[in-house]
Amino acid sequence: MERTASFFQKNTVILLCATLCCVLWGSAYPCVKIGYELFSITEADTFGKILFAGYRFVLAGVIVIFFASIFQKKLILPKRKNWGGIVLLSVFQTSLQYMFFYIGMSYTSGVKGAILNSFGTFIAVILAHFFYRNDRLNWSKGIGCIIGMAGVVLVNLNGVSDLQGGFRFLGEGFVILAAASFAVSFLISKKVSAGEDSAAVTGYNLAIGGLILVLIGKAGGASFSDLSMKAVLLLLYMAVLSSAAFSLWTILLKYNRMGKISVYNFLVPVFGALLSAVFLGEEIFSVKSISALVLVCAGIYIVNCQKEPAEELGGNG
Repeated sequence: MERTASFFQKNTVILLCATLCCVLWGSAYPCVKIGYELFSITEADTFGKILFAGYRFVLAGVIVIFFASIFQKKLILPKRKNWGGIVLLSVFQTSLQYMFFYIGMSYTSGVKGAILNSFGTFIAVILAHFFYRNDRLNWSKGIGCIIGMAGVVLVNLNGVSDLQGGFRFLGEGFVILAAASFAVSFLISKKVSAGEDSAAVTGYNLAIGGLILVLIGKAGGASFSDLSMKAVLLLLYMAVLSSAAFSLWTILLKYNRMGKISVYNFLVPVFGALLSAVFLGEEIFSVKSISALVLVCAGIYIVNCQKEPAEELGGNG
């Protein structure tokens, strides 16, 4: 356990693992948009979007539980005392976050939605200040967050290039609510994962949260039929990216300060915007979008340019 903790507290390991998570999450932006087309989900089909998300995360949870059980040579199950926390985590990190995300992404572009994701990082860093005494806000963090959020505000002033301008609650608003749900889930994940197997937390979080989404989608009358091989392969990729990214992220949160990990979320919009430009053909090389991404990256650098506290892990404040 000590060797594992030491490994995942190395700055190089944190950088590589957190960046990989952000690349995987960033790829979800174009994947969701492409998925709507492959699954024949229209803008007005709200329950179809929720069902699509539900299938993805149920499958992702099953993948984590299956491979972790093989590796540990037994069926992984959370401790009885942690079931409540895992269910709560699944509601915020999977059900609420992705219900808002999947609906919001149908009303905005991949590039713009990706940049808006930075709101989650800002909220998470502030929440960490109030809940963890070794993760307080300071001038460096504050300035970094303000600069990063300036990029988010910039991209919303008049839209992005050829995309619809302004701010729509069902679009940009829901993406922000998704980011806020993820930020709240940081607190829950940090608490639950401290005394639980990371694979169990990740697997059951995804599976339970996904099942809730499936039930909501089915209750609304949604269903899919005659799926193409492309649609099936896309769903499988999205499930794998979720299982891999959430597993790594949960481990990082378990062994490090929440604020130190959450700031890497600023990278998600960068990869999300770039991959949306590549796979969706969306405009990214405009003065406004490039300026927004530069501000976001500057926020990451400034927040991370600070001396580590003597006490790495602390209790709730």
